[in-house]
Amino acid sequence: MAAVFLSPDPVATAREVLTHVDDESLGRTIRLGAALWAPPHGPSPDEEAPETAVARAHVTELLTELGWSTVLQLGDLSPVHRSLVASVATLVRLGYPCDIGYLTRQARIMEQAPVHDPDEMEAYDSEAEQVEKAVASAVLHEPPLMSLRRPAQSEESARRYGL
Repeated sequence: MAAVFLSPDPVATAREVLTHVDDESLGRTIRLGAALWAPPHGPSPDEEAPETAVARAHVTELLTELGWSTVLQLGDLSPVHRSLVASVATLVRLGYPCDIGYLTRQARIMEQAPVHDPDEMEAYDSEAEQVEKAVASAVLHEPPLMSLRRPAQSEESARRYGL
């Protein structure tokens, strides 16, 4: 997949991604993948840093535990995978425990959200509309969905411990 350089503006990013996913000679998964790979991601890991090798081993263990073979197979080709390795490397560098059990439990919760994406996408008749919906989900809906985690944590804390 060709590198795609995108604007920091989410609407401009969505439009730019759409230009890259209109190639009907590609399979649907590859075209949808463009919607997921193209938006900006976190930093790539510092390959010179010793914690990167440790982090990569942790990520491999995590993905194996989850059974996410496609993500494992794509590995560093995926900007999402590189960002995950960089995030885990930060934990390692700071001496913070990288608890694979905790990450696995959190990832299992996160698995549920994308199950609904194809259902929403398939409500549209044309493949072009379906790809557009995937882009909208990845670029426009992801920030508010990720922002819902903190309020959910607040609600759970209030339920457990009160205000």
